[in-house]
Amino acid sequence: MANWLKWLWYHRNYFIIVLTPLAFLPLPLCIPTSEARCGYAIIIMALYWCTECMPLAVTALLPVVLFPAMGIMKAGDVSIEYLKDSNMLFIGGLLVAIAVEYWNLHKRIALRVLLLVGVRPSLLMMGFMIVSSFLSMWISNTATTAMMLPIAQAVLQQLKATEIRAEERDIQSAAEENHGFELEITQTKEEIIDEKKPPQLENGECERGFALDAQRESRRKAMDAKYDLLTKGMSLSVCYSASIGGTATLTGTTPNLILKGQIDKLFPMNGDVINFASWFAFAFPNMLLMLVISWLWLQFMFLGFNLKKTFGCGMKTDADKEAYAVMKGEYRKLGDMKFSEGSVLTIFVLLVLLWFTREPGFIPGWATVLFTKDDEFVSDGTIAIFMSMLFFVIPSRLPKFSSYGHNEEGKLIKAPPTLLNWEVVHERMPWNIILLLGGGFALAAGSEVSGLSKWLGDSLAPLQDIPPFAISMILSLLVATFTECSSNTATTTLFLPILASMAIAIKIHPLYVMLPCTIAASLAFMLPVATPPNAIAFSFGKLKVIDMVKAGFMLNIIGILCINLGVNTWGYAMFDMGTFPHWANTTHSQP
Repeated sequence: MANWLKWLWYHRNYFIIVLTPLAFLPLPLCIPTSEARCGYAIIIMALYWCTECMPLAVTALLPVVLFPAMGIMKAGDVSIEYLKDSNMLFIGGLLVAIAVEYWNLHKRIALRVLLLVGVRPSLLMMGFMIVSSFLSMWISNTATTAMMLPIAQAVLQQLKATEIRAEERDIQSAAEENHGFELEITQTKEEIIDEKKPPQLENGECERGFALDAQRESRRKAMDAKYDLLTKGMSLSVCYSASIGGTATLTGTTPNLILKGQIDKLFPMNGDVINFASWFAFAFPNMLLMLVISWLWLQFMFLGFNLKKTFGCGMKTDADKEAYAVMKGEYRKLGDMKFSEGSVLTIFVLLVLLWFTREPGFIPGWATVLFTKDDEFVSDGTIAIFMSMLFFVIPSRLPKFSSYGHNEEGKLIKAPPTLLNWEVVHERMPWNIILLLGGGFALAAGSEVSGLSKWLGDSLAPLQDIPPFAISMILSLLVATFTECSSNTATTTLFLPILASMAIAIKIHPLYVMLPCTIAASLAFMLPVATPPNAIAFSFGKLKVIDMVKAGFMLNIIGILCINLGVNTWGYAMFDMGTFPHWANTTHSQP
């Protein structure tokens, strides 16, 4: 029986792929409507995504097959959904992230900030959280965690080794102050355990010697326990802050881009309500709030609230100095900033400035002034692609015009390579996410064309009697729970079209429920398998699942409360959520 169950488990993916469509086949057969047929396709995709019986990107291609086969949409109309403006923004943002990682600019930034913060436990945790959250705003959460954890581990190992040496010196100096301990200290272990050799110490001195050994053992165990706890806390702080930081920018994590794409698809007359600047204005303060409270919680769990001890006062100890030297040594290994790093940093800063000033909201942006005042031609995706193209144009070494193209001997040499080449991009670009984004847009389009969105909206109309803040809180909690065992990309792709239909049906601002649920999809803190950063921290930090559950459960609650606080305060004013927007009166996209 056990072997049979094991065989069944090993082959479960094949059973899910075959049996799921058969199990739900009565739905379109018994209810021969376009809504039922579209619902059948979405159910199959939802279960495939949740169980990951097929790669997520392959499941995302199912609308290309199912929608034309079931008469929901034409094949051409479905296929065109897979490369929207949001995909271009995603590709451009990732090209910048790849360039930053390729030239190690992220490591230079991280070490520079950590050297400024210091190495006292609380300050060190704060420094790692600040750096991890900042980097994950621009590069992938996984890359941030994978880079920061080895640095954290090296610093902690140095702190522990230095503290052990200091403890040993204290014990020896205390022993030497008492008469008769020198003989006991220099005596070998063989002399103590050899029963045939006459004892060289008095009984009282032997007892003191064994007491000294016991004291050393006790202190060693206490030291191990202290640094095991500190390693756990530091590992969790890095992976959690990477996930939190990704929520601050539109390109920081995939669910944010899915929201923009779904809003633009479902509400084409929204007036670019979600762009880089508006998202940052709402999400960055929310990220800071979550980060501070998360730091306080992790401080309480793993370091306690002895602020004098953890922050430290007065002179630096030997342990602090040696740990600082480790980070200083790592920074020196990077050498002086190269032309390539400076070029990448310049392009990155220009890109962010252009994003912020394209359409800031309170004044006309440069895109409106320079290009058009009536319609939007230039988007955030346009800027991202243009700036990322510069990586394939600018050389990686500064040209020397006096002898450009020649070596010291005057012989012709090849031109220096550009900042990026396509081989590097092809290797590091997560192409599967582009298909996932497209699959979500195709689902939204199919729901609209088939009438499923309207049917869902009408079915959810009784929710109108529940206060909007309660709806937002409950849905955020539901999404945060769902994303613990499912990809955050799949979670937002499935939930956002349904939430849009519900918002239209009960006449509340669509962003009032879509925005908090999008950010909640990034709050996967409880399980190692929930996100790649969690899995990396789990393998690095001597963690048990229960450690992550205890820390992550409270962080989920903190995150949901912070998001809903933001939506009901500054977000409420920013997006005018007190009124039902005119652009939400129609849900049909333009042809």
